[in-house]
Amino acid sequence: MGLAADACGIQFRMLNTAKGPAVRAPRSQEDKIAYPLWMRRHLTEHYPTLTVAEGEAVEILTENGSVCGVRLLSGETLRCRAAIVTAGTFLDGVLHIGMETRPGGRWGNPPSVQLAENLRQLGLQTQLLKTGTPPRLYRESIRWDDLPQQAGDDPIPYFSYSTPPNGPADSVIAKCGQVSCAITRTNPRTHEIILGALDRSPLYTGRIVGTGPRYCPSIETKLVRFEDRDSHQIFLEPESIHNNLIYINGVSTSLPPDVQDEFLPTIEGLEKVKIARYGYAIEYLAFSPTQMRPTLETQAVPGLYLAGQVNGTTGYEEAGALGLIAGANAALKIKNEAPLIFRRDEAYIGVMIDDLITKGAPEPYRLFTSRAEYRLLLRQDNADLRLTASGRAAGLVDDTQWRAFERYHDLLESESERLDTTRVRPSELDVATLEENGVAVSTDNGISLDRLLARTNMTYALLEKMGLGSATLEALRQTPEDRTLVARVVEQVEARIKYAGYIDRQKAQVERHLGLETTPFPTDIPLSDVPSLRTEAAQILAERTPATLGQASRLPGVNPADITALMIYMKTREKK
Repeated sequence: MGLAADACGIQFRMLNTAKGPAVRAPRSQEDKIAYPLWMRRHLTEHYPTLTVAEGEAVEILTENGSVCGVRLLSGETLRCRAAIVTAGTFLDGVLHIGMETRPGGRWGNPPSVQLAENLRQLGLQTQLLKTGTPPRLYRESIRWDDLPQQAGDDPIPYFSYSTPPNGPADSVIAKCGQVSCAITRTNPRTHEIILGALDRSPLYTGRIVGTGPRYCPSIETKLVRFEDRDSHQIFLEPESIHNNLIYINGVSTSLPPDVQDEFLPTIEGLEKVKIARYGYAIEYLAFSPTQMRPTLETQAVPGLYLAGQVNGTTGYEEAGALGLIAGANAALKIKNEAPLIFRRDEAYIGVMIDDLITKGAPEPYRLFTSRAEYRLLLRQDNADLRLTASGRAAGLVDDTQWRAFERYHDLLESESERLDTTRVRPSELDVATLEENGVAVSTDNGISLDRLLARTNMTYALLEKMGLGSATLEALRQTPEDRTLVARVVEQVEARIKYAGYIDRQKAQVERHLGLETTPFPTDIPLSDVPSLRTEAAQILAERTPATLGQASRLPGVNPADITALMIYMKTREKK
């Protein structure tokens, strides 16, 4: 996915650069047409044992309660020991455009009705959710000249560590460069038209009953929820270099077409806009994610995995992460190997899956850095350090990738050790340079380089300016293909040292909680026999059967005293 993103992105930016590294995130806008074509070509060229079959899946077949195959609408049966449902918004999907409704998984595609009914019959509990999409506009009908532009970053923050520093030779950007987005805003006249048409909005007339996303609301909901605001920001984003459609980010709506025709021209830059496709809402079936195991396998049907919006999430990133984990675990189960499961302190994937299976998704779930209690450990700049070894163990990291990671890791550890063990006397420091950059220079007894680097306003670049950099890294920097590697080492060294105190504190918190996270929940204990365990908690624990005590502690309705009572009972029984 990282390679595909780098090859097919049309704009790349690093978000939140004005803030600390714990909340920064790379963002790419993908060419909607190029991405699936690149991915299909890559899969067919690089995985000769993979067979791609197209057809509508209508039934998950089971034998002795476990998955044994998938039946297609054509009548063909695909035998398998694991199946992953990634149906997005297609299960019993209904489209809403004003007062008009029609069946559909998305515009132009029929819904998946038979599969939805089959999954219900297999015992899966469903819930009705809602999402929406904005209108698509013709590029040439927009007045771009006076609108603020948002360009991509230079250098480009690519996603994959396997991508060359200058990007893939066959990338979309290599052909046309990065595209810019434009920024505009709604205004009081826009709001007047939208609010005046709420009696024709399916959201406010009771036609839509599914729960919508709190953090990506429709323009109607924004105006109702934030009635004191007279303006909302909008991004005009090209969909692809291969078509002339513009995605109007921030204006998801299900208002009737004539209302969309009326309010869009009130927005600056859209005075003469032509609409290629109207915005619409969609209601669809999802499954309560509390029915899943941490591997994303359903508890009711062994071998059946769920991933994406059917798990109650919303957003491409969440869907991609869930698909990765479900696919890996389905393969690992068939091979009788250990599953791929991440704790909350190891990965945002771990945070998301734990949230889903313990708390459910009463509304479409979106993952934010604020959901992670250990987010200083889960920075985007150390993702490979956290996860590559797990990927290697699961068979997802090949020899070339592993060698590259080991080289980076060795350089990082070597430089960290050099900074820790190298001390400098006051006479060896360029005091003028330090004072000029606002770095405190009180070093009467000498100082180690890592402690010097930890000081406010101090950077690795200043170390190098004073001749205190690494000769090894400087030599590597002379080679173009290694400059990115050196930059990563420097970035990681700085982050480690600058945030060492906070990181150590979070690691100590992780250690304190690790006992609960690694203690399996006792499924052989009659919970009614546990003294001081509240009846409500016993019922919840019996119904949900969490995997660990840590997961049990986060279930709604279970409090710390309940977990303490359970642990005391377990220890007493163990002694006996």
